Amino acid sequence: MIVDALHHSDRTVGELGELSGLTTNLLAFHLKVLEEAGVIARSVSQGDARRRYVTLESALLGLLGEPPPLDRPVERVLFVCTANSARSQLAAHLWQARTGAPALSAGTRPAGRVHPGAVEVARRHGLDLTAARPASYDDIDLRPELMVSVCDRAREDDLGPDVAFLHWSIPDPAGRDEVVFEDVFRRLSTRIDRLARAARAA
Repeated sequence: MIVDALHHSDRTVGELGELSGLTTNLLAFHLKVLEEAGVIARSVSQGDARRRYVTLESALLGLLGEPPPLDRPVERVLFVCTANSARSQLAAHLWQARTGAPALSAGTRPAGRVHPGAVEVARRHGLDLTAARPASYDDIDLRPELMVSVCDRAREDDLGPDVAFLHWSIPDPAGRDEVVFEDVFRRLSTRIDRLARAARAA
């Protein structure tokens, strides 16, 4: 049940409790066993430090076989982070490259430009972000079939629209070296691949 709940979206401990119906003590026991077995990881939110996000270990994702299908068809996806300067830009371009379907990206507090580290890591992997510009979430007019927050701070903002929603707790690479940007790109690429396969199976 816990692993199933984490296939497409990272969850807080509270959310896992609601989805599983487990008592607090029993949930804590199962999470401890899964963490010690290398199945899940827990991280402190980069926004509200009182929150902990639980995610499937990225190395495990490639061993899980086909992801379960989404519960509805999805084409247009909106990826959201705080600055719309790295993670959400990369995710949107990866989605378009892997699926050929449209994608949008936006920030809750958009930066003035796309981060050079994001432009460079995209270039190394055959994506072109040179013309990309950060956009404000408040200016998005088109209603997507799915929204994915790739940033804890954005997840914890009131994003409003009642659409299908997933969260990926991806660390902010801004101010870090190219190794961190590569790790962020790898994480996003793995999750985009799985999401695309789940969308095709819906």
